[in-house]
Amino acid sequence: MAKNIYNQKKRWKLLLFFVAVLIGAGSLLYTNHLMEMLSKEERKRVELWAQANKEIQKANPDQDISFIFQVLLSNKTIPVMLVNEKDSIISFRNIDSTKMQNARYRTELLQEMKKDQDPIVIELLNGKRNYIYYKDSTLLTQLYFYPFIQLGIISLFILVSYFAFSTSRKSEQNHVWLGMSRETAHQLGTPISSLMGWVEVMKMEDPENPMIYEVEKDVTRLQKVAERFSKIGSEPALAKVNLKNSLQEAVSYIQNRISNKVGITIQFETDDSLEVLLNKNLFEWVIENICKNAIDAMSGEGHIDINVYTADPYIYIDIADNGKGIPKSKHKTIFQPGYTTKQRGWGLGLSLSKRIIEDYHKGRILVKSSDPKTGSVIRIMLKKPE
Repeated sequence: MAKNIYNQKKRWKLLLFFVAVLIGAGSLLYTNHLMEMLSKEERKRVELWAQANKEIQKANPDQDISFIFQVLLSNKTIPVMLVNEKDSIISFRNIDSTKMQNARYRTELLQEMKKDQDPIVIELLNGKRNYIYYKDSTLLTQLYFYPFIQLGIISLFILVSYFAFSTSRKSEQNHVWLGMSRETAHQLGTPISSLMGWVEVMKMEDPENPMIYEVEKDVTRLQKVAERFSKIGSEPALAKVNLKNSLQEAVSYIQNRISNKVGITIQFETDDSLEVLLNKNLFEWVIENICKNAIDAMSGEGHIDINVYTADPYIYIDIADNGKGIPKSKHKTIFQPGYTTKQRGWGLGLSLSKRIIEDYHKGRILVKSSDPKTGSVIRIMLKKPE
């Protein structure tokens, strides 16, 4: 069920990305189509401008050329340059006249126009030729950049929408997990109290019965579980705790409840008496969650090595298994709520572990390394006490 929820979220993200790509591609294609149409229209206008120049040069003294001058003056947006066969500039239009006084600028602009567009040739009566070179108009240039600006705005809008949606969802999820945790702790409270009372009654009636003490252990365990859930969402109290003892207690609990085909060892490369600011109950929960995931990855058979060492300013706890490994693409995903590879379960173990280590203990938890042949190493980093 949890896996389906995670997959649905993934599909929604992909759908959002696909829609964004479609909008962007559609915008680019349509704008490109408009640019091609406008470019053709501009070339027609330049060709008309060229024809007007030709008509002026062959005009008779008595011919009315006022209309031709209107054609020449009508071009107010397209930069054009009329040159002879020797590239000497005869006239120009819609180009900064001050800049055109600079010979270098004129030469560079002419070369630029030659690269941009094919020239329009004017055949003169004396057999010579003039050439008209031109650049895209200001409007066409702006239109060229418009789809990229539009795409940027669309991308920014989608990005902001995605983060807003994601933040809203995370906030909603946090409220749900918090409510579920506290309700679970509350619901466990009544039967635990009742069981504790029955244990005391059994002790009075048959104090030598060894089963009573086993039941008492399980009731104590239930109390610890209820306490853990009750602390989710609130700031837990931290105290200086012997790290080795805390790790050994967590491992001891797990070891007594798993197959003897799984071995767990703790190796300290630092002082055994090292104390760390911890909420012991929640920290042990993290170790249990990581070890349980490691056991699942090993299919109930293998070895878990817990290696502890220090390197300022952190204490490093590396939990290594020889399981099937974690794909590199999932190194961050495994700590997200709802992610699980199991058919059953909610995928909250590692997500809660991340919150406990990073939010409550101001440390870090991550996948240090992973390989299908050698297994995975989950690293916990805790700040050394001052």
